[in-house]
Amino acid sequence: MVWRSDSKGTVRWIAGVALVVTVAGVTGCSKGEDSGADKAPTASRPTASKPTTAAPKYRRSTAEEAVAAWVTAVIEGRPKQACVVMAEPATASSPAQVGTPSRCNSNTPEMRQMQENLGRFRKAFTPKQPTNNPKVEVAHVPESGGKAVIPADKITIDGQTLEKVVLSNSTGIKQGQLDVKVKSAKIKDAWYVTNLDFNVG
Repeated sequence: MVWRSDSKGTVRWIAGVALVVTVAGVTGCSKGEDSGADKAPTASRPTASKPTTAAPKYRRSTAEEAVAAWVTAVIEGRPKQACVVMAEPATASSPAQVGTPSRCNSNTPEMRQMQENLGRFRKAFTPKQPTNNPKVEVAHVPESGGKAVIPADKITIDGQTLEKVVLSNSTGIKQGQLDVKVKSAKIKDAWYVTNLDFNVG
């Protein structure tokens, strides 16, 4: 169960809930981050007229909710909470795999690797002047066929776009060179994060 990074720096989902970060130049990839697994998310419930904000539940009714919950969990160092909103869509040869509390709370090698690797995004996704309760909002994007693609400039963390936050935590990458998109899909009546496109160049 790993994510793979292709030659262009795109992080691709292969089989579930681990992440391999090999994007050169992105700082904050140290090991040993506090997992914060017992930390409860603090975000308001979204309304129809405002950008979506993460809410403390693991079944998400919109793509925006799923992405907001995932980004919030990554920033707060809660890989188990990030895991439960991750999934791999069904293919011709295998059924869909979604993050569940039992799977994400297990102590398998895959889960330990997932926790370590998700922690590597924490500093890259965290603003230079972080708050104790990051406010992550995701603007509405159109969906098609139960799928949605949300660019980093549609995701804000304490008022800054995710694109700007990652750039500020990177070395050797200039504005216009970074293309980050979070993909989401509806599986079994809930929305999950299914892929992270992270292109540099």
